[in-house]
Amino acid sequence: MDKSILEKLLTIKWKDICSVFLFLVALPISIFYKRRRKHLWLLCEYGPEARDNAYYLYKYLREEHPEVDAVYALNKGSIDMKRVTSIGEVVYYGTLKHWIYYLSAEVNISSQKGGKPNAAVCYVLEVLLGILKNTRVFLQHGIIKDDLPFLHYDKTKLSLFMCSTQKEYDFVNGTFGYPEGVVVLTGLCRYDNLRNVSDGTQIAIMPTWREWLYNTHEMEAIENTTDFTETQFYKMWEALIKDLLTTYRNSELKIVVCLHRNMQQYNEYFQKISDELQIVNLENGDVIDVLKEAACLISDYSSVAIDFAYLKKPLAYYQADYEQFRKNHLPEGYFDYERDGFGKVCYRKEDVLDWLEGRRQQNFSQEEMYQKRVENFFTFHDYHYCERNYLAIQKMLHDRQKRI
Repeated sequence: MDKSILEKLLTIKWKDICSVFLFLVALPISIFYKRRRKHLWLLCEYGPEARDNAYYLYKYLREEHPEVDAVYALNKGSIDMKRVTSIGEVVYYGTLKHWIYYLSAEVNISSQKGGKPNAAVCYVLEVLLGILKNTRVFLQHGIIKDDLPFLHYDKTKLSLFMCSTQKEYDFVNGTFGYPEGVVVLTGLCRYDNLRNVSDGTQIAIMPTWREWLYNTHEMEAIENTTDFTETQFYKMWEALIKDLLTTYRNSELKIVVCLHRNMQQYNEYFQKISDELQIVNLENGDVIDVLKEAACLISDYSSVAIDFAYLKKPLAYYQADYEQFRKNHLPEGYFDYERDGFGKVCYRKEDVLDWLEGRRQQNFSQEEMYQKRVENFFTFHDYHYCERNYLAIQKMLHDRQKRI
């Protein structure tokens, strides 16, 4: 939900105040540093990780375009540090040096809207006050299908906004208020690494997050409880998982649960359901590996279902809390699950179980109707996603240079 400027100011934390100090110190230094590195490209996701579109673009740049002066921003203690430093330069996230690089960079590239030295401070400088007019590229975290007001132009002032499909491009370009030429059709960089390696034994369960469960006070206001196990979200997924474990206990199938990053705090509750469950901890696990290895997917409203559909594997949407989700999390966009979805829409766990057994008997093949939807939905079916993103950024920079 959108917040007023006053509400945003009330959320300011001590670390934000410290970041203001770092910004003030970095600003004069960046003026001189920019002369030394005129064409610096700074990439990041957000502090802890290097596993999404920004990482794959960075890897592509180091391998295919080493002439590009590219740096990756990452937390000092990140588990992904070694694989990034093995291919190029890293700046520690949120540090004075990060601020200097961010202010000096020819272009800042991120797969997260908040991929900055400090998201709150940068929002004030770039959007509310408009005094920091740097060049920022949004690679995206997933394919947009719902209306996301926080990504509208008046909330971001982005320079370049990457989209992956024609429908998404038309929706964002026509609804989010971006100037002509800012929204471009390139695809997600991580798709270059998205290949099916399933052995046919894993059932992936990957629900998206619920905004009201991210905050105890909101949970109490909406669900009338502060006990996560009493929420509709937990009850619906617990019941389904228990039935799956009972049904396939003596089979070769394994149940893998991968909660959204914003729900990782609840992993322990799901692990208590059964020791037979494999719970993916995203501190050392990777969503893309789960998608590649799974034979089928049970999700709800998550955009990971789109990534999974791209691999032409079967999936189902379990939406027992549809009305609650739409009321309290995200409004509808252009994507209608019944009309446009890539799998069966289920409102009862019994429907999920019936669907899964049917797919198992068909060796987890994707239904023909959904195969056709996948073929019609995706604009690109290749492994040139990073290349297209790179060329789009180069074109934007070239066009800007011509206008100077």
